[in-house]
Amino acid sequence: MSSVTQTIIPERGTLSGKVAIVTGSAQGIGRTLAEQFAAAGAKTVIADLDVASARRVADDLKAGGMASLAVQVDVGNAASVENLVAASIAEFGRIDVLVNNAAIFSTIEMRPFDEIPSEEWTKVIDVNLTGVFNCCRAVAETMRRQGTGRIINMSSATVLFGRPHYLHYVASKAGVLGITRGLARELGPFGVTVNSILPGSVETGIPRGSVSGDQASRIIASQSIGRRLTSKDIVGITLFLASDDSEAITGQSLVADGGANFL
Repeated sequence: MSSVTQTIIPERGTLSGKVAIVTGSAQGIGRTLAEQFAAAGAKTVIADLDVASARRVADDLKAGGMASLAVQVDVGNAASVENLVAASIAEFGRIDVLVNNAAIFSTIEMRPFDEIPSEEWTKVIDVNLTGVFNCCRAVAETMRRQGTGRIINMSSATVLFGRPHYLHYVASKAGVLGITRGLARELGPFGVTVNSILPGSVETGIPRGSVSGDQASRIIASQSIGRRLTSKDIVGITLFLASDDSEAITGQSLVADGGANFL
């Protein structure tokens, strides 16, 4: 009679004891992710330009018995990002997860590409693309030294179909995919994974004049899942990529758009 050796798998999906930085987490998708990371056991850094709102989120988490720290950051400014990482390490001793969520989108005015002011183009690229570079560079040394780490970059499903009148946004989010692929190669030998998530049109609670009621209906009609997506729909995939369950997955771009794109 043959014997069977069982491998006992620890509790799956837990982030217990891990330290996670979520940029742009004072509101919207970022806030939802930070709250769910904390609920999964992570010590969570609420990193946002709006430090007053970030502190409110961190205070709410701490009131619930969860470890959290609020830090003001301008991801487009390398010195500001270095301060974020230093403050996180000073408070928690390590960094296990970085979610690059901060981006300019809801305030962008839709217009033809040749009417986008040069200064607006530069600002969107600085935050949405250079900001990802700054944050990845700032955590890399710590993650290399630890021999482990998870970097999760928020791109956008809009790069798959090229939504018009947002060229700077589309270009910045396409660049995030390039950063993801390149860094996965560079950091893989150190046990650090780098992946990206491409959310579809998500109702975040943040006012956005570019999506009317009729447009929201058309978005739903384009999806295989016939309802408006919310921030909570992005949680499961992000928790998975942040956990040890995904340690063999890197350089990937995972789409969460309700089935609007089959590419």
